[in-house]
Amino acid sequence: MSFEEVLRVRDLGVEVDVLVSPRSDRSGIEGVDEWRKRLMIKVRSPPLDGKANKEAEEILRKAANSPALVISGHTSRQKTIFIEGNPDAIISKLREHSE
Repeated sequence: MSFEEVLRVRDLGVEVDVLVSPRSDRSGIEGVDEWRKRLMIKVRSPPLDGKANKEAEEILRKAANSPALVISGHTSRQKTIFIEGNPDAIISKLREHSE
């Protein structure tokens, strides 16, 4: 499966399908789940009061060096996060962090 299957290029950025694992022992991008076709993100925060969502947004913001926002799946482990900016630059940076 190619990395591009977990994301969609939009006019103002990239939508990334992610699978968030809350209460992990470490935070960061863990690669691609080929079965679910999602980028795996581990967060230390619990899934309470949006804390895990905020940490997932922050991880992608730092990785892509662009603003990131959960746009769907707010109460689910499977989410879609929109990263604003140049799609080519975002994809390149995310690929570096997911390998």
